[in-house]
Amino acid sequence: MRIHNPAPLAFLSLLFTVALNVAPAQEQAPTLLRGAAHCLVAKSFLQPSALDLGYFVDTRSWPGERVLYVVSYTDSSQFKGYVYTIFLSQRHGRHAYNIQNNAKFVRRITGTQGVDFVEPPLGGIWTQEHLAAAILRIGNLPRFALTGRDWKMDPSFDGCHSYTDPQ
Repeated sequence: MRIHNPAPLAFLSLLFTVALNVAPAQEQAPTLLRGAAHCLVAKSFLQPSALDLGYFVDTRSWPGERVLYVVSYTDSSQFKGYVYTIFLSQRHGRHAYNIQNNAKFVRRITGTQGVDFVEPPLGGIWTQEHLAAAILRIGNLPRFALTGRDWKMDPSFDGCHSYTDPQ
């Protein structure tokens, strides 16, 4: 009678189980988000370190404008961070970014739509409501981890401006 060694079979079974449970690789951040990160770092809104970002593009709130909302999370739970309003334009087929607002937030039961602005944005209630809605929407979308190599300039970038620029 021949006795089989079960070790190779157990090892293959373990490899198969591990392969099925490996998380999918995170996709690369879109060009718009990489450009926005570059602009936010260049204008000193963000530090040039590893960033945890989410975003969405709003084409309805300002007729004729494309507005990129970017959230930079400061904790892994998505309850704290910074939100930025960046107006997008095209020049000669390349993206231009214009940072028009920013705020520091904490998600809580109190506050506008469950968002409390620790450092409020410029503007009034309408602005806070739109930023709160953007924060909540972005919280349900994919997040992207960016490092310094991710926001190096690419040929589609054509400029970065901010409300803090000297006039």
